[in-house]
Amino acid sequence: MTAAAAPAAVRIRTAAARALPRRRPAAPVQPQLLARVLWNVRHGRFERSLSLLTAAGSAVTAAEIYLEHDRAGFGNRTMWWPVLLGPVGTAAGVAGFCSPRMARTALPLASAAIFANGLQGTYLHVRGIAQKPGGWSMARYNVELGPPLFAPLLVCMVGGMGLVAAALRRER
Repeated sequence: MTAAAAPAAVRIRTAAARALPRRRPAAPVQPQLLARVLWNVRHGRFERSLSLLTAAGSAVTAAEIYLEHDRAGFGNRTMWWPVLLGPVGTAAGVAGFCSPRMARTALPLASAAIFANGLQGTYLHVRGIAQKPGGWSMARYNVELGPPLFAPLLVCMVGGMGLVAAALRRER
C-alpha cells in the first residue's frame, strides 16, 4: 500500500462506520421491571404462578427420580415415595393455581410431605455413600459413583416452592 492510498482506505472505513446505525449499550435491570415484580408479589399474582411452577417442578422431578431409582432397581422400598409424591404435588399445584381454597389446604400439605421426603432422601443418600466400600474416606470416588448427594435437595426445593406459594397472598 502506498502512502497516497492509505488516507483513501481510512476514509472509506470511516465512511462505512458512519453509515452503520449506532447501538446503545444494554441497560441494567430497569427499575420499572423490579417495581413490576414487587407489585405482582404484593398483589397476589405471584402466588398462582408459583403454584403452577410447583406443579411443573414436581412432575419433572418425579419423572427424573423414577428413571434414576429404576436404574438402581428400587432396592429400597422408600425409593418409591418420591415417585408417588410427584403426582400428588402436581395435582396440588394445579389445584392451588385454580382454587384459593386448595392453595390454603392441599398445596401446603402436599408440599410439606414433599419437603420432608426430600430431607429423608438426603439422609438416605448420605447413608448410602457411607455404606459404599471405603465410605467417606474415599468421598471423592463414592460421591461420584454412589447415590447423588444433592438430588434430594431438589425435591426439598420443589416442596419449599409450594410452601412459599401457600404462604403468599392471593390475587383478588
